[in-house]
Amino acid sequence: MAKKCRVDELVVAQGLAPDLETARRLIMAGEIRSGDRVWEKAGERLPADSILDHKPRHCRWVSRGGLKLERAVAAFSMSVAGFRCLDIGASTGGFTDVLLQNGAAEVVALDVGYGLLDAKIQNDPRVIVKDRTNFRLIADDELGVPFDLAVTDVSFISLRHILPKAATMIKEEGAIVALIKPQFEADREDVP
Repeated sequence: MAKKCRVDELVVAQGLAPDLETARRLIMAGEIRSGDRVWEKAGERLPADSILDHKPRHCRWVSRGGLKLERAVAAFSMSVAGFRCLDIGASTGGFTDVLLQNGAAEVVALDVGYGLLDAKIQNDPRVIVKDRTNFRLIADDELGVPFDLAVTDVSFISLRHILPKAATMIKEEGAIVALIKPQFEADREDVP
């Protein structure tokens, strides 16, 4: 019987990704195949002599994060044309990209990290980059409130710490679109 190994390990071994983390992202995105089979779980085992192929899916946004907001914009029939927006936890800029491509006049892209925004987003004149910025600690006047719309896709923090402040920065007729991640909303003892 042929020796078996994990899909993510084989992706790295075959040079399709530089490390396991990147391999896992490619697998979860459905971009790793062998023949007609698409591998979607990094821990699945397959024969070590299997030939894998990386077939990127076209994504019109700078990151897969944009796919999440794209669906919300469609589901809620949202128009952001001419809006002044706040992207809390901008990261690579997927949400910001969706807002810009849908006609936002300006987006303040805020993140605690540094240098995460894709160059396309950083260089767009409609984007105000706020790197190394903790949203919970920033003064309203630093952002030029109010905004028409705030969007957020934060990790490692509960939205309970984000939404109350965000609500004070939005126009009365404005909106907030927040991606809920249950693992960051539950109490620690409730997360397996």
